[in-house]
Amino acid sequence: MGLKILTDRITRANIPGASIIYIPSGKFLKYVTFGYSSLAADLVYLWAIQYYSNYAIAERYDHLDHIFSIIAELDPRYLDPYEMGAIIAVYEARDLYLAFKVLDRGLDKNPDQWIFPYQAGHYAQMVMKDYDLAREYYKKTMEIPSAPPIAKRLYANAAFQGMDYESAWQSWLEVFQTAEEERIKKIASNHLYQVKSAVDVKRIKEAIEEYKQKYGHNPPSLDQLVKAGILASLPKDFDGNDYLYDPEKGEVEPSTTWWKR
Repeated sequence: MGLKILTDRITRANIPGASIIYIPSGKFLKYVTFGYSSLAADLVYLWAIQYYSNYAIAERYDHLDHIFSIIAELDPRYLDPYEMGAIIAVYEARDLYLAFKVLDRGLDKNPDQWIFPYQAGHYAQMVMKDYDLAREYYKKTMEIPSAPPIAKRLYANAAFQGMDYESAWQSWLEVFQTAEEERIKKIASNHLYQVKSAVDVKRIKEAIEEYKQKYGHNPPSLDQLVKAGILASLPKDFDGNDYLYDPEKGEVEPSTTWWKR
């Protein structure tokens, strides 16, 4: 209790450089630096790293957007702070929307830098599990001429995870058809196998359920789905193989997993 009282008495003024959070905007600071705005951006960034390493300041994340916006105004082409600000927002502040705001600012001020929507897509896909948002960011990444080819593959993967199988199929097919490296073709082929299997298995399971509703039991073989007129034909996997079927459990699966092809 005594320690709590002592820490409560520590004013923000005692934190070196803490008064920066009261600066109205980076534009104001840029005006008073008399042409040394890039140097000022460096100093503010170095201060920010120390500030956000001080876990004694409980409310430090309240000012993250403001502090990193100051750096952006001082030197819009200073790329590292956008990335670091997003990292702090995601892994320290646990605020993904704040990370997106920082990265969106980076892209707005640097429309030629694919890294910002790329990282935002990564956070949306891997941390937030929002696959539609991830696709939006990967799409922005792909539209920047210098973007790496992997952005298209990540877009396709996010479409699959979001169960938009049609988009996933078209995207992976494009990767497969345009890839010059055999390694990339193999990756695309594996994912095409995965997408087709997901679509086919879903379709067959629905047919099995329809058969079961009609006859009161699982079909003894998948051929019965065709004989009963529920399916016009049995789909085969991407390699032309039949799907495996367990009539007792009514379960269907590909003949192999896509990563073992």
